Amino acid sequence: MLRPELSASYQELSEDVERASENPTDEREGEMEVHEDASSVILPDSELGTTAPSLRFSKTCLKNVFSVILLFIYLLLMAVAVFLVYQTISDFREKLKHPVMSVSYKEVSLYDAPGIAFYPGKARLLSCKHHYYDHIPPLINPGQPGDIDCTTQRINYTDPFTNQSMKYALVVQGPRDVKKKELVFLQFHLNGTDQDFSAIDYLLFSSFQEFINSPERAEFMKDCESSYSSWKFSGGFRTWVKMSLVKTKEEDGSETVEFKQETSVVNYIDQRTKPRSDQLFFVVFEWKDPFIQTVQDIVTANPWNMIALLCGIFLALFKAADFAKLSVKWMIKIRKRHLKRSHQVRNHIN
Repeated sequence: MLRPELSASYQELSEDVERASENPTDEREGEMEVHEDASSVILPDSELGTTAPSLRFSKTCLKNVFSVILLFIYLLLMAVAVFLVYQTISDFREKLKHPVMSVSYKEVSLYDAPGIAFYPGKARLLSCKHHYYDHIPPLINPGQPGDIDCTTQRINYTDPFTNQSMKYALVVQGPRDVKKKELVFLQFHLNGTDQDFSAIDYLLFSSFQEFINSPERAEFMKDCESSYSSWKFSGGFRTWVKMSLVKTKEEDGSETVEFKQETSVVNYIDQRTKPRSDQLFFVVFEWKDPFIQTVQDIVTANPWNMIALLCGIFLALFKAADFAKLSVKWMIKIRKRHLKRSHQVRNHIN
């Protein structure tokens, strides 16, 4: 009797397996229905955990506030960077318009002998000598012709300002050796004058050798008188002139030469018996120091520094803009996620 029962049970089991293999979707649908039924069950507040959504909401709120603060900070940094760009460009343009004067000094032992052009008028050159180490020997027979140990040239040329009257100039070679304190001492004599004040004009130019080598010396002197200033020294005094040379470089690359002078005047005690109109003039020329001063305008604005600064500022701007864009996207994403979760909670409650 057991055998028929076992065979019957085996037959029923095989039929169940065949039925399950033929309808697999029915079982899955049943499982899904079970899950839906389980999820649709309303749980009490203790099981849902009311504290979890509030914690998530507070964290999300803090993140949003922090993102807004960061966004404002980076916007402020961007505004500062824009201001720095504007200020850098403005400073660069201002420096281009107003270059800075640069002064440099070059030490020399020998100067190029300058030319000293005298306009004596009725006065006559009595003596001219080179001395060294600031020593001038006592005068012998003042007012009488003496030795002329200087290189001199006499020249007549037309006045460059009037182009009518003729001018007479006595050009003397100046001192060269600044280390030995070389000086040139000259004595002039004026026998008589109808003027109230007696003085002799003189003019300094940069190179006596250029004057000698010039084929047109008259034109050379006209150019010098147009370019350089003239000075005076009075009769009855010994005028000591200490010269310094200043070279100025122009923007076009040309170079101009200018003389600066320091003058000291000492009264000459004349012990001769002479008429009142008789005047003696004494003048000394010497280099002040062995330094040639060079003046030039320098533009302190460096374009490479400005380019590097602008690149750094623009890089900071792009980084700040990129961060601000990512922050906004992140805030929008967090907001959408929060709304989605709130919607899901409401659906569960419903």
